[in-house]
Amino acid sequence: MNALHHLSSAVNSIGVLATEAGVNNGPGAWMPELRGILTVIIGVFVLMGSVYFILMTNMGARLAFLVAFASLAGWFFLMGAIWWMYGIGLKGPEPSWDPVPGRTVLQDPTALVSSNVLDSPVEVADDPTATATNVQEQFVAEGWKQLAPSAASFGQAASAAEGYLIDSGAFAGGDYQVVNVFDIGGERYPRFADGAVDFIAFWHKPRHIVVEVAPVVPVRTEPGRAPSTPRIDEAQPHQYVYMVRNKGAKRQPAGFITIGSLIVFLISAYLLHSRDKRVMYNRSLPAIPQKA
Repeated sequence: MNALHHLSSAVNSIGVLATEAGVNNGPGAWMPELRGILTVIIGVFVLMGSVYFILMTNMGARLAFLVAFASLAGWFFLMGAIWWMYGIGLKGPEPSWDPVPGRTVLQDPTALVSSNVLDSPVEVADDPTATATNVQEQFVAEGWKQLAPSAASFGQAASAAEGYLIDSGAFAGGDYQVVNVFDIGGERYPRFADGAVDFIAFWHKPRHIVVEVAPVVPVRTEPGRAPSTPRIDEAQPHQYVYMVRNKGAKRQPAGFITIGSLIVFLISAYLLHSRDKRVMYNRSLPAIPQKA
């Protein structure tokens, strides 16, 4: 009861110190960064420190520290495994469509060949619409997959292409319309049994995507009326945005936490096991006879 009384007094004292130091949002509160650091320190003392304090009253300081440390590492391992499995908690960079250096915005259909997007030359006609049709057929003939507008990758690629088009100065927002999205690559390997066994496919080939956009006729807005539907300008050539897929590292921090915590937990458990063996051995020794 004495230990619990001292623990309760310590917790109350820490709470009073936190209030006086400005953890609350009063007029004299500290900056948010300092409040956050102080809150973490108080949490460590109240949560982990209280468990260690209770164990110390029964096991002693050194053994209680080892037991509390092993338990904390095991809890971190379970938490990290759940984060790693479901992709939640502490996350790394999300997957994204990155620009291909020097070949991102292609304003001329012939640049598709010089940028190694297409292998064969593109037939350029006098009509920009006919040229766009030839380019589309060339993409399909060389193994590119034409995505449907309802596909999730279609919208993601179109959104990423908008930023590169605006940054390059090729178009302003609303001055173009996405016509097609072509996708190639990204296969995972190694895979066995005709792709049925793929749970060991940790590597992948580069995945590229090309977003085809067409300029639209400038829309005149009239006060009090809804703007008209944008119409593709068939007299202007189509432009293309060439991007490569960055898989990101969404689960990497959780993986490091899981593996690191497991190593620490196993080392702590081994130390506890070794201590138990030494204690059992010492207790099995014959007692030393006392002298009269």
